Amino acid sequence: MHRKAGPNGLSPNPEQNPITPPAKQVRSSRRPALVWVRHYFPAPIHRSIIRVFRKLGRKWDTNSGDWAWLEQKPMPLKLLNRNLWRIAEPASSYYVMLFISGIIATLGLLAGSAAAIIGAMIVAPLMGPIVGMAFAITVGNRRLFKRSGIAVLSGSIMTIATAYLICEVVGISSLNSEILQRTQPTLIDLVIGLAAGAAGAFAQTRREVAGALPGVAIAVALVPPLSVIGIGLALGSSSVALGSTLLFLTNLAGIILSGGLVFIWQEYGSLKRARRGLTASTALLALLGIPLGLSMQDLIAEEKGRSAVNQMIRSDLLTFRDSRIQGVDINSDGDRLRIRIEVAAQKDAISENQVDLVRQAIERRLDRPVELAVNVYPVQSFSSIGSKKEKVSFE
Repeated sequence: MHRKAGPNGLSPNPEQNPITPPAKQVRSSRRPALVWVRHYFPAPIHRSIIRVFRKLGRKWDTNSGDWAWLEQKPMPLKLLNRNLWRIAEPASSYYVMLFISGIIATLGLLAGSAAAIIGAMIVAPLMGPIVGMAFAITVGNRRLFKRSGIAVLSGSIMTIATAYLICEVVGISSLNSEILQRTQPTLIDLVIGLAAGAAGAFAQTRREVAGALPGVAIAVALVPPLSVIGIGLALGSSSVALGSTLLFLTNLAGIILSGGLVFIWQEYGSLKRARRGLTASTALLALLGIPLGLSMQDLIAEEKGRSAVNQMIRSDLLTFRDSRIQGVDINSDGDRLRIRIEVAAQKDAISENQVDLVRQAIERRLDRPVELAVNVYPVQSFSSIGSKKEKVSFE
């Protein structure tokens, strides 16, 4: 069909014109007028405010990528489902990495090496299947939930067995601070688990922040509690095994609950589909919150007792006033408080009777039984003062 040319001999349709390209759509940098500013501020102030907002708007429109993360969209549902299905697979590589992580974590705990424990957290692939469980609950994917659950359960059993066998071979008789601090979880650990689950779920929905996953694994520390369970079983200590089990379950439930809520916030699935799973996670956290709250209460009481004992020993009591206190170690053993004081003093400066009086004073202050041990290190002082005009010759 022949179209009539324009007055200049060109086609009236710019798309068919070989000379004039179609006009590009340019994003307008204008912002809606800030009407509310005019009502509440005088003219000089509201003009300055509007000027600032317009400058920020121009910066936003012409940004070089520094603020691009604010406009990033979540990963498509199919792609996210495929990624989580892949990392939740209980394949041989998953078990190999988890086995190596369990060895590193157990040996690091036995040696009291924080660096080795952190390395085990980074190596462990346990975070992926747990986030997969949270996603499966949100979208109602039973196959993914079963796949992730099998990976978590079998991997946890393997890690516990690895720690148990290592302890049987090495042979240990005492527990260090790295092990003990994972046997008394509190509400603080619950909050850490919730925050880590939210961060892990959000990182899975954004390609640009996927590099944060190792940091999430370090924050929540999933493998060390499993290793401590194996250590407790090897020692026959039920308190160690149960305490670390409580810590692991707290982290597990916290990650699933907060991760599921983040996936719903990012418009994956719905509350209707996730209601049953989120209700179960919430109920488990509420049940775990009872011992966690009691442990938190004991921790606060112990910290107050430690502060009061330090104040008494260093300031209130006359027994150690003429001595140099090198260190004060305070630990709870049930209702009893164990205190060990290291003092540098002259010989016979502190007697056994004085130590007994100090113990009684601390018991009256704290209203609990106290076991006090004082180690006195004798001090010998030497001094030499030379005259101002003294000449030293080495001939």
